Amino acid sequence: MEKLVVIAVGGNSLIKDSSHMSVLDQYLAAGETSTHIAGIVQEGYRVVITHGNGPQVGFILLRSELAKDILHQVPLDSCVADTQGAIGYQVAQTLANEFKRRKMSRAVATVVTQVVVDRDDPAFENPAKPIGPFYSEEDAKHHAQAEGWVVREDAGRGWRRVVASPEPRRIVETDAIAALLEKDIIVVAVGGGGIPVIETEDGSLRGVPAVIDKDKASCLLATNLEAELFIISTAVDKVALDFGKPGERHIDTMTVAEARAFMAQGHFAPGSMKPKIQAAIDFLDNGGKRVIITQPHLLEQALAGETGTHIVP
Repeated sequence: MEKLVVIAVGGNSLIKDSSHMSVLDQYLAAGETSTHIAGIVQEGYRVVITHGNGPQVGFILLRSELAKDILHQVPLDSCVADTQGAIGYQVAQTLANEFKRRKMSRAVATVVTQVVVDRDDPAFENPAKPIGPFYSEEDAKHHAQAEGWVVREDAGRGWRRVVASPEPRRIVETDAIAALLEKDIIVVAVGGGGIPVIETEDGSLRGVPAVIDKDKASCLLATNLEAELFIISTAVDKVALDFGKPGERHIDTMTVAEARAFMAQGHFAPGSMKPKIQAAIDFLDNGGKRVIITQPHLLEQALAGETGTHIVP
């Protein structure tokens, strides 16, 4: 069968700048990325697309906060589901349109995806992931008392809700995604790291107010599907050592051992490149053949070995 590649597209990739944040702007940005993904499909790869949703969930939470006096607020797990549907629609439609333009007969399906997390994950005891808008201290503490939120002051900018970011353990719809791939269908899945759910005592599922790291969940999906290649699309052409410093230098290729060493030396920021490098290491440790990190518009060139950072076992 054709080689399988999982492509993780960042949620920020859909928002170019503060002047281009509307739904139409995001649709157009999705279309640009879809152009390059179509090129990869045309090269003969089977493709699964995952995506981030941080800014988009923030928008829903802000709308919910502004409308709270006249309309119910939206639970966090439903926010993730909403963004999976909306972004999945944008990616699937723009990709299908690009296939039509290229006279390629390929179908695309978006799967609203649940990801099981451990109810005893330590992250639930120490919520640390900021989400949603900033609040005054008074409003933040009111939410904490009325709705059970955990709130913290965020770097002098105001108060924000913080939630758990547990480890992904199992992707509920893995078999459905695999079945679609067997029918030669391009799949959009695990949006925003997946809808976080826990298993109850009787084995049923229940959503929880948490967010799952998109790269970790994408890595788990790529591993479960036995993908050969995992591409992480982000805001830089290549991974850099000493990023933002006078001695900054870009990496063309590195091994897992080198990636571990660079991470131990503190080269990768915890909220930025570090989780991507860790996801790359985990994928390769579990049988993956190659990871590429680059920008969305460079996907085809990176796959051809012309740019991007390539991480190998």
